[in-house]
Amino acid sequence: MKYIAEVEEQEFTIEIVDENHVRINGEVHEIDFKAVQGELTFSLLVNGQSYEANVYQENGNWEVLMRGGRYSVRVEDERARRLRIAVGDTAAQQGPFHLKSPMPGLVVDIPVKEGQEVVEGEVLLILESMKMQNELKSPRAGQVSRIMVKQGENVEQRQVLLDVE
Repeated sequence: MKYIAEVEEQEFTIEIVDENHVRINGEVHEIDFKAVQGELTFSLLVNGQSYEANVYQENGNWEVLMRGGRYSVRVEDERARRLRIAVGDTAAQQGPFHLKSPMPGLVVDIPVKEGQEVVEGEVLLILESMKMQNELKSPRAGQVSRIMVKQGENVEQRQVLLDVE
């Protein structure tokens, strides 16, 4: 599986090759990564060089303190990133937001109703695709104005599922 890490506005593609190797932007590195007992401190060896880092979560991102610097890191697997982009992570804050299906699938559940107020991050619809359930969330607060699909319905990629205004 590939991961995308954004560090201080730089993007890195990371693939775990095996338990001792990772590929970062196409280049393979030998690694050893261990948590220090009972702490948020980690010991990391990369190609024989030793690093120590304190890692914790803040506001949905990872914060890494290492070598006197503090780095905000956002990590997503490829699939989560595609889903986030497909449902409009950068949706306009004005006018209707059209939730579109990021892939063909089956509507498993619609936990919202027309006219319901929703908050940013609230689950609008659960879509099953390739035997996995995906929660499609609202990118902003608003009101569900229209639902165009029903539970149990098969949908196509990019099909509009519902609107939030």
